[in-house]
Amino acid sequence: MYKVRPKKSLGQHFLHDQQIARRIVDSLVLKGDAMPVLEIGPGMGVLTKYLTERSDVDLRVVEIDRDSIAYLKQHFPSLEGRIIEGDVLEKDLTTVFPGRFSVIGNFPYNISSQIFFKVLERRDTVDQVVCMLQKEVADRMAASHGSKTYGILSVLLQAFFRIHYLFKVSPGVFTPPPKVMSAVIRLERNDVQRLACDEVMFVRVVKQAFNTRRKTLRNALKNLNLPAEISALEIMNKRAEQLSVEEFVSLTLLIEQRRGGASG
Repeated sequence: MYKVRPKKSLGQHFLHDQQIARRIVDSLVLKGDAMPVLEIGPGMGVLTKYLTERSDVDLRVVEIDRDSIAYLKQHFPSLEGRIIEGDVLEKDLTTVFPGRFSVIGNFPYNISSQIFFKVLERRDTVDQVVCMLQKEVADRMAASHGSKTYGILSVLLQAFFRIHYLFKVSPGVFTPPPKVMSAVIRLERNDVQRLACDEVMFVRVVKQAFNTRRKTLRNALKNLNLPAEISALEIMNKRAEQLSVEEFVSLTLLIEQRRGGASG
C-alpha cells in the first residue's frame, strides 16, 4: 500500500497505534447528530477513519501536505469536497462552517501554539478542541497559577476554555518517533462571552507580565507606564505565575480605570 513519508519540514509524526487513535476520537464529545467537526492535519487518516464512522460528525479536514491530500482522496472517497487544501494558520476558519464547530487533530509540534492562538481568535465559534500535542505544551495549557509551567497560553486559554488533561502518549506509537512525550487534551468553551475588562489590554498585560516572569509585576509592567497608585498595590509584589485568570482580569480592569480606560 502506498504510504506518505513524514516530512520533517512540516513537523509530521504519523500516529500508527489504532487504539490511541480511537481513544482520541472517542474523546470528542458531541451533543447532536452530524455536528460540524474540523480535523487539522489528518495525514494518512488515522483519526479520519474513526471520525468518518461516527454519525454525529459532519467532517471537514484541512491539510497542507500534497502527498497526504492525494492519499486521503484515494483512501477516503467520502471526503470528496470536504478536503481544504493549504495552511490552517492562513485559513479563515469561519468560512469552513457557517456556525459553531469543534476541532480535532494530531497537531504538528512546530505550530501547535499558533493553532491555539487562532482558536482564541475564533473562540465565539469553536465549541471544543480535542488534540494531541507535545506534552510540554499541554502541561502549560492545563497548568494552574502558582505552577512554574503556568504562562501566557495558560491564562489566555483558561479565560475562555475549560481544559481537560486526558492522557499521555509515548514516542513509540509514532513514525518517526518524536524525541519528546505527547499528551491528549480537550478544551471546552466556557460560559465567558466577554471579559470584564478590555481584552486587548488584558492580552497586553498578560504577555508583558510573563515576558519577565521572574520579576515582580511592579517591575515586569514598567513599560506600561502605570500610575503610582497602581504600582503601590500589594498585588504588584507578586510574580505573573502567582495570579489566577480572574486576578489578571481584575488587575487589567484596575489599570484601565486609572488610565481612563485607554488600551493603547
